[in-house]
Amino acid sequence: MTGPVALALHGGAGRRARLDYDRERLFLADLASRAWEDLARGRAALEVVVEAVQALELCGLFMAGRGARPNSAGLYELDASLMDGTCRQAGAVAALQGFQSPICVAREIMAGAPHVLLAGQGAADFARARGLAEIEDEAAWFVGAGAHDPAHGTVGCVALDGDGRMAAATSTAGVNDKLWGRVGDSPLIGSGTWADDGVAVSCTGLGEAFIRTSAASQLAHRTRLAGQDLEPAAWAVLDDVKALGGRGGLIAVDHRGSVVTPFNTEFMALAAIRPDGQVRVAC
Repeated sequence: MTGPVALALHGGAGRRARLDYDRERLFLADLASRAWEDLARGRAALEVVVEAVQALELCGLFMAGRGARPNSAGLYELDASLMDGTCRQAGAVAALQGFQSPICVAREIMAGAPHVLLAGQGAADFARARGLAEIEDEAAWFVGAGAHDPAHGTVGCVALDGDGRMAAATSTAGVNDKLWGRVGDSPLIGSGTWADDGVAVSCTGLGEAFIRTSAASQLAHRTRLAGQDLEPAAWAVLDDVKALGGRGGLIAVDHRGSVVTPFNTEFMALAAIRPDGQVRVAC
């Protein structure tokens, strides 16, 4: 390992719902520091982003995993995806019910299925066959996220490891009171999540607009094909999202260790650490 390491994670973009975000700020700062240290010790970007997003799912502070709210039918349907930039392998799950960590299900799909995306009962059957942790009592498990805009609260992580590998992971419960079966951008490779050998991206916001702009992969193509620098490319993507009536944000890291965290909402929960160890936390 000779190259720089960098990392960013987010807990969703939306409006500021309350004044005190100390708990979220401390959690994000601690998680980002531990994940960055793992990268500095030589761990692979893919495994670091999966573990970070799993921690965000399990903490119950954001609208993903334990912090999920039910859809219009009273069901908890969760989505997640991840991508390994080195080989562009990907795994994703949509409308998943009954499992503690959607990102871990996505990881198993990447590792053990001949497909990229599994949904609904088929995804649950696959996860059960792989022995992944199930939810025994929904009433006791889900705590409901209270910190952010009820419409948003997606979580995600992007990382660059010392061997130049990049990865991205995203997880969500979707929008509040969504229609039964609704799937947003988070489990869609190219819309909510992307990683290649140049950039890794995780998005949050109004999923329909991110889908219609292929936001995550658009950022990658702007840097690779159009030669744009990471930050102006990221803002151009958000401008495209906004033009379609969408709002939100994204986190991205490139192969040089540059990190960007733009958003066009009032609020975005995030933590980022650059190669020099400089930490930025916003809540």
